[in-house]
Order: sequence, then C-alpha cells, then structure tokens
Amino acid sequence: MSKPLERAQAIAREIARAHADDVDRQARFPKEAVDALRSESLLGASAPVALGGLGSTVTELVAMCQALGQACSTTGMVFAMHHIQIASMVLHPGSNGAMAKYVKEICEKQWLIASVTSEVGVGGDLRRSACGIETNGDTFSVVKDATTISYGAQADGLLLSARRSPEAAPSDQALVWLRPGDYTLEKKGNWDTLGMRGTCSPPFRVTAKGKADQVMSEPFSDVAPLTMVPFSHLLWGGVWLGLATEAVSRARAFVRAEARRNPGAPGANALRLSELQAQLQSLRTLVYAMADEYQASLVNKVDKDLLLSVGYALRLNNLKLVASQSIAAIVTAAMPICGIMGYKNDSQFSLGRLLRDSFSAQLMINNDRIHMTNAQLLQVYKDDS
Repeated sequence: MSKPLERAQAIAREIARAHADDVDRQARFPKEAVDALRSESLLGASAPVALGGLGSTVTELVAMCQALGQACSTTGMVFAMHHIQIASMVLHPGSNGAMAKYVKEICEKQWLIASVTSEVGVGGDLRRSACGIETNGDTFSVVKDATTISYGAQADGLLLSARRSPEAAPSDQALVWLRPGDYTLEKKGNWDTLGMRGTCSPPFRVTAKGKADQVMSEPFSDVAPLTMVPFSHLLWGGVWLGLATEAVSRARAFVRAEARRNPGAPGANALRLSELQAQLQSLRTLVYAMADEYQASLVNKVDKDLLLSVGYALRLNNLKLVASQSIAAIVTAAMPICGIMGYKNDSQFSLGRLLRDSFSAQLMINNDRIHMTNAQLLQVYKDDS
C-alpha cells in the first residue's frame, strides 16, 4: 500500500468521518478534511514527483477517493474533482511547458482547483461554450456564466473552458488555468440541495484575465476524451464505491448485532446482505478493472487513437452509467435490512445521508445525455470481440 493512500485513509478515518454529518447538515465545505489533505501534500497526489507531486497512479487515486467517499462523500467528491483538473494540466502541458510550470506552483502551495465547465445556455453539454476567450497580445480575458462551480468560493484557482476566441465555433474550446487573483466570482444563486450539500456548488459569473500562456494550447476536444472524462468517471466511481461500501458496512453491522441478539440460523436480513455484498463486489471489480486499464494506457503511452475510439468511449460511458445506477440501488437495498434504524437520522446505522448523496451520481453528467451519446455511437460501432 502506498504512503499517500495510507495518509488519505487515515484522514478519512480520523477527520472526514468525524465531520461528515455536520458538513451535510450545515451544507458547509469540509474544511477540516481538505486542510488535512493539504497538510499531507495530498492535493498534489496526481502530479509527478518531478513537478512536486506524489506521483500516485490512477488506481491509487481511485482508492483514495473510495476511502474518503466512504467516510464523507462530499470530501471524496471535492478531492476527485480537484485531481481531475490537475490531471488535465499534467497530461497536456503544451509545447511551451506552461501548464507544467503552473502544476509545480499548485503542488508547492497545495492550492485547491475547481472546474468551470458548466455554462448557462448550452444545456449541460460540456463540449460547447457560449463565451469566448479574448486575446490581446500576451494577455487574455474571459467572462463566463457557470451554472455550477463546486467549491468555487473555497477554491484557490480554476480551470475554465471557453471558446478559443469569440469568433470560434461553440465546440472549438480551450481550457484556461486561472491563478489566485486572476478572477472574481459573482454569486448568482444558492446551493440548497438534497445531497452532496457540502460541495457548495452554486452558479457564479466568472470574470477573469491573465497571461496568454495560461490558455492551454491543446484543444479541449482532445483533453476531454483523453483525460478529463476518463478521470471523472474513474474518480467519481471511486467516491461512489466508497459510499456504497459504507452502506453495506452499516447493513452488515446491523445484521451482526441482530445475530448476537438472536443466535441461530441466518435470518432473511442475512440473505439480503449476501445479495448486497455481491452487488458491491461487482461494482468494485468494474471500477478497479477500468482504472487499471486506463493506468496501463498512460504507462505504456498507448496510441491516443485507442482512447479516442468508439469502443473505449462506450465502455467508459458504461462505467459511469453502471456505477451511478448501482450506488443508489445498493444504498436503497440496504435500507430494509437496517429497517427503522437505517431510516432514523440519529442512529449509528442511519442511511439517510448516504441515500441522498447517492442520487447525485446519475445527475453528474446526466445519464440521459450519456445514453443519448451511446445510442449515437452504437450506430457506427462494430464490435469485433
């Protein structure tokens, strides 16, 4: 087990879990856990050692997300979304190495980076932008109305998508790295939600300007399928796996307590627990198999045509679909096992927060949108297996 993973597990166990219910109840940012991650340099976990990071693999990052997600799904999601941004910069440094320079600065100062890919007027399609980057010599400026920016007010920097220029097509996008002081946020609404309350994700208007080398040279149309989408589905999958693991753990603890009170042959709840454990194992196998495969592609520098292929896109999309649907199903199935003790908020077996958080999974890149994409891909896909 890697040292960074051990550190993440300790923070999950000792800090994130202790504050999880209050983070949810108050809809507040999980400051204690994020500060602990920062103090252990884990906000640089996904960056290579040469840039001041810890050099963690994708599989290790998934395991960290699982540990944090099991203790506090909000903390796990903040950690996951931060590292999606770091990976996008690490794996696409540009010809002048500007992004590598900025990643080194992020790791040194342990800045928390948020994503600004959502936008008013594009219907949830991250592959299109309404706003454009205006360049003037060696500087740029951009204004974007984002429908949500998770932990935007608590972040130290942003990675924002926009048209490469105001005249560019909506799909001709670039990512812009915004340092502290490069931007201002105008809050345009509130974040009062069913679950994932502590991610603090209201809409904001972002007004930014900076140096031209903060605009990534590689088109977003490559960054998204090669890095941003795979990291999103894999790290989110780790968070959801952690959430599901916690639900099964509470159901198992309840069944064991029941068995101690009524020794003898396993009851109906024990049988339901066996079914639930099988579902959890299937989810775990899927998430880690896809993580190992993607990590191998990074290590072996596989031709990017493979990662851009229709077959890989379908399998990656299916990971998100299956994982996001499984998590709600697993937590829901745990509820009748725990009965009224799972329904109560003040019980050690309570499943309320887990259930509410689980519903967010199908909405993060809406599953209907992914099914629509898959439907289009399947019309041209030729499965030779």
